[in-house]
Amino acid sequence: MSAAAQPVPAVTIPEIGQPYGGGFFSGITRDPETGKRYLNITAGAEHELVGAWGEYGVKIKGADSFTDGLANTEAMAASGSELAKQVRALRIGGHDDWAIPARDQQELQYRHFKPTTESNWQYVRSGDNPNSEPVGLLHTEESPAQTMLAAFQEGGAEAFRPRAYWSSTQRSADSAFLMRFDDGGQDTYAKYYELRVRPVRSELLQ
Repeated sequence: MSAAAQPVPAVTIPEIGQPYGGGFFSGITRDPETGKRYLNITAGAEHELVGAWGEYGVKIKGADSFTDGLANTEAMAASGSELAKQVRALRIGGHDDWAIPARDQQELQYRHFKPTTESNWQYVRSGDNPNSEPVGLLHTEESPAQTMLAAFQEGGAEAFRPRAYWSSTQRSADSAFLMRFDDGGQDTYAKYYELRVRPVRSELLQ
């Protein structure tokens, strides 16, 4: 069989929560413009950072993607965001492409690593994720449930804190999207608030 005729090897997709690529596999997103699929990897809890998103009243060009946290974070860092600069300086597991997760990357973190047993927030767009695989649905009271992964359950070594985390997706000159990891509420806050960040990176799924 010629090289050109060789079958393309199947890609083995990790299990959710499996150590992979310097962190833990947290799901698949699809670029809405190109259709390309990406594996998302969430950093361990020891790499969380805290800080303000950026300067209030300043609209940052290039920080509006719902799927590309790296592009958002690079735009934030270029505009002077200290939090974004700290995330971009991380080197974990030999990888230096860590970013503040875009809104739909962050939704996967909550969907698969929800730390608490609290009922889910059921207002506005919380849970809706058209760019994930499978597509994310609006929260119900029970879904998503607390993760079955003991390390990510409240009190576990890798657990998200039951509080608000920044995404890198800008909403306006004054605010950016966030997610609360107690009940999954997706909302916006003023950029000057200091919130937590759990870094993420992505790899093209061939």
